[in-house]
Amino acid sequence: MLERSIAVIGGGWAGIAAAVELTGAGEKVALIEAAPSLGGRAKRIDGKAELDNGQHILSGAYRETFALMCRIGLCPETLMRRLPFTFLNNTGMRLALPNLAGFPGVETLRLAWGLSVARGISLKDKWQAAHWIRRLKRQEFRVEPDGTVSLWLADSGQSAQFCHRFWEPLCLAALNTPAQKASARLFAYVLRDTLGSGEKGSSDLLLPTVNLSELLPNPAARWLTRHGVSIRTGCRVRRLRPIADGWEIESPAGRENFSRVILAVAPQHLPALLEELPGTTMDAATFPAPPAAFSPIATVYFHYPEATALPFPLMALTGGLGQWLIDRGNGLIAAVLSGSGDWEPLSREAIADQLHQEIGTITGAHECPPYTFLLEKRATFAALPGLTRCPQQTPWPGLFLAGDYCWADYPATLEGAVRSGLEAARLCLP
Repeated sequence: MLERSIAVIGGGWAGIAAAVELTGAGEKVALIEAAPSLGGRAKRIDGKAELDNGQHILSGAYRETFALMCRIGLCPETLMRRLPFTFLNNTGMRLALPNLAGFPGVETLRLAWGLSVARGISLKDKWQAAHWIRRLKRQEFRVEPDGTVSLWLADSGQSAQFCHRFWEPLCLAALNTPAQKASARLFAYVLRDTLGSGEKGSSDLLLPTVNLSELLPNPAARWLTRHGVSIRTGCRVRRLRPIADGWEIESPAGRENFSRVILAVAPQHLPALLEELPGTTMDAATFPAPPAAFSPIATVYFHYPEATALPFPLMALTGGLGQWLIDRGNGLIAAVLSGSGDWEPLSREAIADQLHQEIGTITGAHECPPYTFLLEKRATFAALPGLTRCPQQTPWPGLFLAGDYCWADYPATLEGAVRSGLEAARLCLP
């Protein structure tokens, strides 16, 4: 009989969460990753300690992510800067939720309080937004039928100007899909767990003060290694094959047998690993295929003089090319372009030049500094209406899936990835 052992294929945040959960349950685990390092779409760029392969602002609603960090001996509050939710853009609009730590029981009033003192928002827009959130709470944030965020907002009485300046940038940041195409249901779930939540700290912003690899992947690798997990990076699995009592995995290292397998690979890599399995039929009725539409993200890191800083670490840009700015400290400012848009046909030089000009209107910087341009064409799955998610329990015994594309309550987020990894591990346990 095959020795009990589990292969977790994919070393992103979902795979890491699954490996930690299984190891804590006493299972023998191998974590196999095709890239040279763990972390997937949220890690440090090799050779550049201060730069990440994407920008990730965590919210206070990321309960399972923080619990996972604590489980491997980390203290999230020392690795991230916690700030009350603040929306600030380059036109002077400012909406900040107050810190009500000294007023127990009034957490649900934060948004109404913040709207009442917000700058650059008309009284009518404030009232409509507050009334709409209250109505959504009564409806338990259910959206039926699912449609686009733009149509949903219009039907909800939100003004075109307020949508353009607030709701649409927020949607793009959360779903990496323009409001004209994004799922209203998924955006409602995000609002439910952040701005619409009555739980303490759920809407807070948490900005990493370390690179993303040190936020979880590297400490997790050290923890897993100490607990006997075999971690294999630079090892791409080529083929899966069911055998008696388990699975055979073929990789450049050869063929190995495991009793169970968790596939925590990116959605675009999943079909190739499943297509040779017996009885494979990927359709909505039997086994839904992973998302086939993706959204890009471009990040331009500007290396300004150390004294250059934004008024707030996170700022929205309205009326130009840029969408979001993140102040990484010491003059390093990341400009983010999310989702498909007019920026895609432009050259990297044209994008950087225009973004620098927009940053200059805020910081006063005149000369364009050195910059690093990163483009991920398939950064996340597109959060479209009616999106069908892959089930984590597959038709093949002993084979399970993990990844943010499996977690139906969220768009492509780190929290969704972590939750899916934990759930896959629990399904995998006897």
